[in-house]
Amino acid sequence: MIDFVLPQKIDGSTPPKMPESRQITIVGASGAGKTRFMKELMKRCPGKAYSLSALGASFPERTESTLPGSIDVLYAKAIKSQPYMRADAVSEIDKIAYMILADEFEALLSLKAEQSGTGKKVVLRTTKLDKLRSLWEKIFPGNHILQHTGKLMFATDSGENIISAVTLSQGERAVLYYIGAVLYAMPEAVIFVDSPSLFLHPSILNTLWNAIEELRPDCTFVYNTVDVDFVNSRTENVSIWVKSFDVHNNAWDYEIFDSGKLPDDLFIDLIGTRKPVLFIEGDMKHSIDSKLYTLVFPEFTVRPLGSCNKVIETTRTFNDLKPMHQLDSHGIVDRDRRTDTEVEYLRRKEIFVPNVAEVENIFLLEEVIKVMAQRRGRDPEKVFNRVRHTVMSLFSKKFDAQALQHVRHKVKRDVECKIDARFTCISAMEIHIRSLVDKLRPRETYNQLRAEFMKMLDDGDYNGVLRVFNHKPMLGESQVAFLLGFRDTDAYIGAVLGALKGNGRDARRLKAAIKYSFGLDMDNKPISPGQPLQTQELDAAPDSGQIEKKNKELFDKQVRQSKRQGKRYHRGRKI
Repeated sequence: MIDFVLPQKIDGSTPPKMPESRQITIVGASGAGKTRFMKELMKRCPGKAYSLSALGASFPERTESTLPGSIDVLYAKAIKSQPYMRADAVSEIDKIAYMILADEFEALLSLKAEQSGTGKKVVLRTTKLDKLRSLWEKIFPGNHILQHTGKLMFATDSGENIISAVTLSQGERAVLYYIGAVLYAMPEAVIFVDSPSLFLHPSILNTLWNAIEELRPDCTFVYNTVDVDFVNSRTENVSIWVKSFDVHNNAWDYEIFDSGKLPDDLFIDLIGTRKPVLFIEGDMKHSIDSKLYTLVFPEFTVRPLGSCNKVIETTRTFNDLKPMHQLDSHGIVDRDRRTDTEVEYLRRKEIFVPNVAEVENIFLLEEVIKVMAQRRGRDPEKVFNRVRHTVMSLFSKKFDAQALQHVRHKVKRDVECKIDARFTCISAMEIHIRSLVDKLRPRETYNQLRAEFMKMLDDGDYNGVLRVFNHKPMLGESQVAFLLGFRDTDAYIGAVLGALKGNGRDARRLKAAIKYSFGLDMDNKPISPGQPLQTQELDAAPDSGQIEKKNKELFDKQVRQSKRQGKRYHRGRKI
């Protein structure tokens, strides 16, 4: 991680210290000096600066980069050192494609030399082409990268058309460029990306950059953007708000802030977004809420606000003002110890409330545990049954205390409602307060809750326990991380979040299970009471990892078909 020395400030004050982060976004109005600011940062990373811009990557009419380690420089070196490297590439995309194929050829020659004469089978090493193909098919399920006559070719499951990179859409070329270019960044590079959302459809934007950042965990990513939605999608982001530039003194007016704490002036930009806003508890940097809900609800712009009361009030305010901004707003708060009546009231007010007591309990949902067990090669039923037994045992030891906490919540809420009365004197108020015990009847409520909790234990109602059991250490004490082979609870949470970043079967199952816990289907529509979680269609859909295994078979099949039909390929198209 690079320790930035930030540029000079207009007011002459000492530049602030840059917080450590792998995600940095440079934001601000057009003409404020963001591009100059980014170039100034690049000068401060000698030998580590690596620049990406999809705008000119496809076009030959450009000035080649002389930046050490750039695609242009690497390609020029490859031509001199690799005699089989094609030397007719002009655009950055063509250069990347040629280098990837040359590296693949070199890897195969090295493998053959290593195996020759030994009589032993050498294990295939993962190449840049393997990584490119895997990530491409993750972004575009059902699409494949093939090798044909020394070129990278592209096909769909149907196999009807095999096309070259030049015939890809502008968005597809941008994805190809970003993935390929990042693979060639030097170790621990600072990758500067100009307009990361340019040419990219919003539906793949977050998935792509999450995957690329995961592909190069050794690198720092600096994004120059005016896309507020993209800024909010970076879950561990530090933003630099560039306000103005003094060209004569080469100085800027800028401010550093966490993306989860956007200043009011910049927050106004959210009004112009086309995506609905989802207000949540916690903060963008540290809470599980923001990391989880950003992935479960990618169709929303997720905005952490801290407390549940602020979420409820802000959602209500935004929806009251909807005629002014046309912004669809929702909120998420933990269920905590709310009654069914309270939950229904909040849901009518566009507040999503899960059927688990707190966000940590989501990671203990049956379907979530079983999906993760399958991913780890464990028996899903066995793992879940052991977790369920542990959770039920924990609840059996604490249900008295839990009932008392539920009563405390109810009494506190009822007192706030009932104490709000007009009194003519202090004596009248004292009489009223003494009478509250008879009106609130806490012991009756306590006994009723104990009976309900005891019934959950007798019936083995695991989902019911998750709904009422507020116990922060429960996720760790459940032993789910240990049973799945993770070093600790944080590693298990990280693995679930990692699985949610994809768009394959596992990610869909996890999202469906979590949305179901909110009483929602995959389109965020309310589910009828008692409707079971439907996973058949999700299970039937192929995962991106399965698609990758079919590449060679698909290409061989297409070649055989073309020979039978007397057809040939020219520049990726049938003739």
